[in-house]
Amino acid sequence: MAMAMAASALSLQFSGDLRQGGLAWTAVPSNALVWLDKQQVPVMPDGRVLLGFHRDEPVKVTFTVQTADGQVTRKQLSIVQRKYKIQRIDGLAKNKVKAPPDPGIQARIARENAEVKSARAIITPYPLFDSSFIWPARGKKTGVYGSQRILNGKPSRPHFGVDVAAPTGTRVIAPADGIVRLVQADNYYSGGTIILDHGYGLNSSFLHLQSFNVVVGQAVRQGTMIGTIGSTGRSTGPHLDWRMNWFDKRIDPEPLVRDKLLVY
Repeated sequence: MAMAMAASALSLQFSGDLRQGGLAWTAVPSNALVWLDKQQVPVMPDGRVLLGFHRDEPVKVTFTVQTADGQVTRKQLSIVQRKYKIQRIDGLAKNKVKAPPDPGIQARIARENAEVKSARAIITPYPLFDSSFIWPARGKKTGVYGSQRILNGKPSRPHFGVDVAAPTGTRVIAPADGIVRLVQADNYYSGGTIILDHGYGLNSSFLHLQSFNVVVGQAVRQGTMIGTIGSTGRSTGPHLDWRMNWFDKRIDPEPLVRDKLLVY
């Protein structure tokens, strides 16, 4: 991922995707402190800074830099608002709308979510994302980032990844260099799950996997096979759900992929 360098914190230049779901970057003095709104953001030794924007990021966010001499620079960023694929379905019978899981299952889900959150909280001080990104699997794109269903007037949880449908057993590879932070065989919702840490708060999740070829703590290079596509967890057919986070913000992986031809 090529990142433009800024001359100083007082003349900030931003590159990348300043949209909802986007990933952008800038550069500041390496000894500066940086915040995106109220969130402190790590600065790399060469001064680079990653910034992620979630699905419903507001129109304006504030980027703040404090240099070693105490000088503070604030820049308001304009975030492009996206239109998402929304499907409205009314008149459904109650048994066609998913009911909340029973309390025992909810406790399991809470435990699994806590493990995922812990894995994503690791800040690895290496820009492993510099390898750039490729598709982790070949197949047909059947789901897009940000899409949502509204059932009987009640919005369901948005879809935060890109779905790639392919036969069970299809190879899943690392889309960029990374370190494996989580391997879970049977999460309630996501089934077989891997989280791959790309550094500085950026990570990928791979859901509904059938099998695994990696272990927690393993460093992998771009293109390394990490598992196979399955239909585990809450899935209606074999596919890969590839998601990306910058810290707790869900971002869209698709714009980061350099080769658009492997998924159709």
